[in-house]
Amino acid sequence: MRSTVRLRILITCGVLVAAGVGGWQLLPSDDLRTDPISVGTTDEVTSLDPAGAYDAGSWAMYSNVFQSLLTFKPGFTTPVPDAAESCKFVGAKLTTYECTLRDDLTFANGRKVTAEDVKYSFERMLRIKTDVGPQPLFPTLKNVVADGRTVTFNLSGRDATFPLKVATGAGSIVDKDQYPADRLRAGLGVDGSGPYVLKEYKPGESALLEPNPNYRGAITKSGGPVLVKYFAKSEDLAGAWKSQQVDVTHRQLPPEFLASMEAEGQGGTRLTEAESAEIRNLNFNVRPGSPMADKAVRQAVAAVIDRPEITTGAYKGTVEPLYSLIPQGFVGHSTAFYDTTPAPSAKKAKKLLKEAGVETPVKFTFGFRADATYAAETAEIKKQLEKTGLFEVKVVEVDWKNFQKAYARGAYDVYTVGWLPDFPDSDSFTAPLVGTANTLHNGFSSKRIDSLVASTQQYSDRSRATGDFRAIQAEVADEVPLVPLWQKKDYVLASEAVGGSQYLTDGTGIWRLWELSWI
Repeated sequence: MRSTVRLRILITCGVLVAAGVGGWQLLPSDDLRTDPISVGTTDEVTSLDPAGAYDAGSWAMYSNVFQSLLTFKPGFTTPVPDAAESCKFVGAKLTTYECTLRDDLTFANGRKVTAEDVKYSFERMLRIKTDVGPQPLFPTLKNVVADGRTVTFNLSGRDATFPLKVATGAGSIVDKDQYPADRLRAGLGVDGSGPYVLKEYKPGESALLEPNPNYRGAITKSGGPVLVKYFAKSEDLAGAWKSQQVDVTHRQLPPEFLASMEAEGQGGTRLTEAESAEIRNLNFNVRPGSPMADKAVRQAVAAVIDRPEITTGAYKGTVEPLYSLIPQGFVGHSTAFYDTTPAPSAKKAKKLLKEAGVETPVKFTFGFRADATYAAETAEIKKQLEKTGLFEVKVVEVDWKNFQKAYARGAYDVYTVGWLPDFPDSDSFTAPLVGTANTLHNGFSSKRIDSLVASTQQYSDRSRATGDFRAIQAEVADEVPLVPLWQKKDYVLASEAVGGSQYLTDGTGIWRLWELSWI
C-alpha cells in the first residue's frame, strides 16, 4: 500500500506556499493520456447563465467557460487582466473605472468579443435582477459605457473593491447575440470565451469540458479535457471516490471520511488541505410576521448556540468555531459574538426573552439543504435550542435549488447557508451578507451598517478599513441578522495519476480545472 501524500496550502500575504510535500515530483509520462480527468463535487450548477446564479457550483463553472475582464492568479489577491488588456481607476475619486478590451478575443462560437458585449453583460445582469443573481455585488454601479475597445464603469460612490468584483463570476462576459436582454437564457447552451468549452451538459449529473483553442487571456497553460461529475450528497461523493468513479474530489466530502483520511491516510491518494475562507451562518428571516423579526429572539438564539459541540460533533473537527462575520485571515477579523457571550447561556437567553415580553416557547421553522452532514448539524442546533425550553423548532429539509428559492422568498424563519467569498477581501463578507438587499434575502437592513460598509470601500489600502470592519462586526453581534457557526478547511483528494489538484483551492474562488493533468 502506498502512503498518502499530504499537501498543506497556506495563503499568506497574497502568495501561494506549498509545504510538507514529501519526496515526490511531477514527471512527464511516455504514454500521454488524452481521456478526461473526472472531478467529483457536491456543488450544483443552478444556472448556466451568469445573470441567474450566485452560488459556488455555478461560479466554478463560469470560471472555466466564461471570461471576466480581470481574474486572479493562483494565490494572489490583486486581480490581473484577462479579457482586458488593461484596467485602472480614472482620477483619485475611485468612481470611474476604465478597461481596454483585448483585440484578439472570440467566443467559442467564433464571434468576436467586443466592448459592447461587456456593457451588455453587466446591464442585463442588473436589469434581470433575479432573486438568486449576483446583482447585489454592484450597488454602486450607475452605468457602463462602451466606446471602441474601451469600457467605462461609472460608480455612484467610491469603491476600491470594484476591480475585485469585476474579477468574479458576476463579471462573466456573454455573447449579446445569444443571451436575451430581459430574461435568462433557456436551454443548455453556453457561449463564452473562457479556457474551456462546454461540450456536453447533463443537469445534476455531469459536464464535459474541452479546452477552448481560441482562448486568449491571463491563463498560459492549456488544460486537458475534464468531466465534472455532480453528486447530490456528500456520502454519494465519498462512495464514488472509494469505487474509483472519480479521479479528483473537491467539495464536499463527509466529515467522518475526511477525519479518517487525516488520521489514517489512504494508499495512492494525494490529500490537499488548505486554509479556507468558507464559513457557515445561521441566518434569520427578519421580515414582519416571522418570530425572528424581534431582535430579542435572535439575540436569545445566539446566546444558546454552542459552536464547539457543532464542530466536534457533526463535523468531527474538520471545521473550527467562528465568532465573527469576517473569518480568520481577513482584514478586521474579530471575535464579536464571543465578546458578547463567551459561553452558551440559557440563563441569558431566558432573561432577554422575558425582558422583551416574548412568550415562550418561541416556535419557528428551520430550513436546510438536504445532506447527511447538514442534517446532523441541524439536529444538534435544534437539540441545543429546545433543551432550554425556550424554543420549539420545526425542521424542513430541501434540495439545494428549491432551498435557495424558498429562503429567498421568506419560507423559513431560520436557515443555514455556507458562504465562500466572491473575492479575497473582507468586503465579500459584509455587503453581500448584511448590507441592505443582501444575497441572503432575509429582509435585514441597517443604515449604520450600510454607512460603515461604504466607508470600508473607499480605501485602496485595505488595512485602513480595519476599524470600520470591526465596527460592522460589533453591530452584527448586537443586531444579530445571522449567527456565525464555523470556518472550515478545504480538502482536495486526487489519485496519484493526477497532478495539479492543489490549484483547485487557493482562496480566490476560481476553480482552475486547466491545472489538472495526467502524470
